[in-house]
Amino acid sequence: MHTPTTCALIGTGMVAATHLAAIRDAQPPVRLAGVLARSDRSARAFAASASAQLGYEVGVYDSIAAVAASDVDFAIIVTPPDARMALVAPLAKAGKAILLEKPLGRDSTEAAALVQGCADAGVPLGVVFQHRMRAASLAAARLVASGTLGTLGLVEITVPWWRPQSYYDEPGRGTYARDGGGVLISQAIHTLDLALSLTGPVTHVHAMCATTRFHQMEAEDFVSAGLRFANGAVGSLVASTASFPGGAETITLHHDHATLRLGEGIAHVHWRDGRTQTHGTTASTGGGADPMAFTHAWHQSVLEDFVSALHENRPPAITGADALAAHRLIDALVQSGRDSRAVAVPT
Repeated sequence: MHTPTTCALIGTGMVAATHLAAIRDAQPPVRLAGVLARSDRSARAFAASASAQLGYEVGVYDSIAAVAASDVDFAIIVTPPDARMALVAPLAKAGKAILLEKPLGRDSTEAAALVQGCADAGVPLGVVFQHRMRAASLAAARLVASGTLGTLGLVEITVPWWRPQSYYDEPGRGTYARDGGGVLISQAIHTLDLALSLTGPVTHVHAMCATTRFHQMEAEDFVSAGLRFANGAVGSLVASTASFPGGAETITLHHDHATLRLGEGIAHVHWRDGRTQTHGTTASTGGGADPMAFTHAWHQSVLEDFVSALHENRPPAITGADALAAHRLIDALVQSGRDSRAVAVPT
C-alpha cells in the first residue's frame, strides 16, 4: 500500500471543487496539505469546506514561497493562465512536481517556456486534459493504435457549446491578457487535444474567428476552420460558445475501414462491412450554461495516474510536452483568422 502523497492546491475557482472531489476519492490516496489563493478569504473558506469533506484539517498558505518551502510532493495549479509562470518557476526550483489545469499558458510561447522550465528543473509536469481519460477516449485510442480502422482520410471536429453573457462578465474572462483568448484556448482546447492524440499533427489551417452578437467579450466565441493533417487527411473544425442551449462536442474520424465517432462519452464505430460497436457510457461535459456539469471521475483518473507516475518514476499520461500540440494549433488558428489566410502549424 502506498504512503499517502501530499499536495497543495493553488487556486480556488470553479474547477477547484472538482479537484477536491478527485483528491477525496483518489486511490492511491492523496492528502491535501493546504490551499493558496489570491484572496486569503477565499483560501480560508475553501480550506474550511475541504476540511469538512476530507475529515482532516487543510491548511492555508500565504504565498507561493510557503508552498515551495513546504514538504508537499506536488502542487495542483488551477489559476487563470496569466498567473502560471510566476507560480510554476519557484515550485520547479524547489523540486515540486506540478499538475496543471489547461491551458499551460496564454499562448504557445508561454506554454513552451513553462514546459522547458520544468524540464530544466527535472520536475514532472502533468496536464489536466481529462477528456483523454474517458472510457470512450481510451477505447478510441486503442482502436486507432491497432491499425484495424485503416488510414485516416477525413476529420470532423465540433464544439457547439453555450455560455451566457454572465460567464464573460467575470473580470478578465475572454480576454487575451488573462485567458489568452476565447473559445479555442478556454473550451475547445480539450477537444483539440483529444483529437490530435488520435489523428496526429495538423500541418496547415485556414480559419475564420469571430465574436458573435450574443457576447460582449474581447476574444472569439466562434471559429470555423479547414484543417490539413500530416498524414494527408483533411478536416474541419467548428467551435463556439454561442450555440444555445449548448451540445456535446464531437470528434468524427473517417478511416478506410470504419468511421469512429466520439460524442457524449460514447465511441461509436461504424465498419464499412456493416458491423457497429460502441464503447463508453453517456456523460455530460459542461457544454451548456453550467460549465461544471460534468463528473469528477475523469479528473480523478488524471490525478491517480499522476500520483502513480510519481511513485513509479515515469512520465504522467499527459505531459506538458504533449499539451504543446494543442497550443500550437490554437495559435495558428488565431493567426489564420486575423490574417484571413492559410497558416502553417509549427512542429
